[in-house]
Amino acid sequence: MPNQQPGSVITGFGQPERTMATDEELILEFQRGSQAAFEELFGRYREAIYGFFRRRLNDASRAEDLAQETFVAVLHNRERYEPRSLVRTYLYGIALKQLAAERRQITRRAAEPAGETLTSSDPDAALCVRQALEKLDFDFREIVMLREYEELSYAEIALLVRIPVNTVRSRLFRARMELKNLLVAERKPH
Repeated sequence: MPNQQPGSVITGFGQPERTMATDEELILEFQRGSQAAFEELFGRYREAIYGFFRRRLNDASRAEDLAQETFVAVLHNRERYEPRSLVRTYLYGIALKQLAAERRQITRRAAEPAGETLTSSDPDAALCVRQALEKLDFDFREIVMLREYEELSYAEIALLVRIPVNTVRSRLFRARMELKNLLVAERKPH
């Protein structure tokens, strides 16, 4: 078979035909100055990054702002991406840093505690889960959310939070057990 480039297929005439580029190919093109490559990456990840923030914040507008700030950081720091990591991991890493900065600001302001709009009498199961998640320690909550909502692998989570994969596994197990206990306690009549 002829030498084939990633992201291409050989047509019946032996000429490579461009197919959809991988995320890694796009970010490398973006590093070389392609605005179209950045726009394609933005289109692929805009909703996922917004969802990352939306699941962690009670403010949809602020979640949108932080998602935008994440992509602005990518624009301003395009040279920081290294091909050894997945683009998805790279983007979530930036988002995690944005979230940490946002939480530091919220703590400084301390005007509105997170989760105040959620009530234990709310019948919606998703809100009950979110309320229980908010009761978890930060480290446990982040690992559960990265795994369950962002669908990151154990290895990707380990890279993001800078802990060994086995620590991710054990924290995720303990977090799920604690979450289960919180949800069971919520269902019991008071």
